[in-house]
Amino acid sequence: MDLPDADLVAELGFRQAVYAAVAVIPHGRVLGYGQVAAMLGSPRAARQVGYALAALPPDTTVPWWRVIRSDGSLALQGDPGRGPLQAALLQAEGVELLDWRVEMSRFGWAPPR
Repeated sequence: MDLPDADLVAELGFRQAVYAAVAVIPHGRVLGYGQVAAMLGSPRAARQVGYALAALPPDTTVPWWRVIRSDGSLALQGDPGRGPLQAALLQAEGVELLDWRVEMSRFGWAPPR
């Protein structure tokens, strides 16, 4: 699959473009919300990426758990349902967590340009 970009936003709309962008994050890797927004040509839209991911249904196949804060912390750590689920899904992919934080230099993904 090609990497999503600003043209995809125009074609699909921002929310659907976010889902397409998140779908290309490789297994065992993570991206920050702002990095996803930047892929789509809207580097200041990190919060909107979060809103789009929060709107996903529980049975989604979009790997939402691979999107975290840019500092490596899990944004959902305070959510008693989704926080532990996100941590478990990341760990199942081999991503190591220490105090709800991922080492971005080790597990972060840099999309090709």
